[in-house]
Amino acid sequence: MLRPYFETNMQPQTNSPSLMWLAFSLLTVFSWGIYGILLHTGQSAMGDPINGRYKAFLFVGIAYFITAVLAPIAVLLLNGASWKMPVTGMSWSLIAGVAGAIGAFGVLLAFGAKGSPAVVMSIVFAGAPVVNSLLAVALHPPAGGISSIRWPFFAGILLAALGGFLVTFYRPAPTAPHKPASPPVAAGQTQ
Repeated sequence: MLRPYFETNMQPQTNSPSLMWLAFSLLTVFSWGIYGILLHTGQSAMGDPINGRYKAFLFVGIAYFITAVLAPIAVLLLNGASWKMPVTGMSWSLIAGVAGAIGAFGVLLAFGAKGSPAVVMSIVFAGAPVVNSLLAVALHPPAGGISSIRWPFFAGILLAALGGFLVTFYRPAPTAPHKPASPPVAAGQTQ
């Protein structure tokens, strides 16, 4: 069932009006949008204020192994793909994986340093597109040079950075901590 889909739909199509790229992009937006909250919840649920973030990161790694190692192996096997892989492609892919893992670890460290998921993830998701856009333009400059880039591109970068700042600066106040219940007072005792 997957093989025909991946064989026909994962090939580059230059003249296709398909919007599957948008569906996959929105899947990523949703997944990464809930990532910080889920990660913070997992870290907190470890019940270990010192090592909880490392324990949570261990399970993130296990999840990556299941999702990013076993699933692609299954798809490659179903597609009868060649196992020949160029060293350059493998190297850049490993570097990308390390960058992603360092980012996930940085998120956990930010939570451990008392950053709230709403603020940490807002900074990450406002800052990452800025870094991506600037690096993409630097590595793959447009044909007409930087002067050929239209002003809305730069306005978008500025607005993304401003959005991250505004969410951080005007973040909602944290909820008040719950007071522990008072122990019951036995008859004849005073508090």
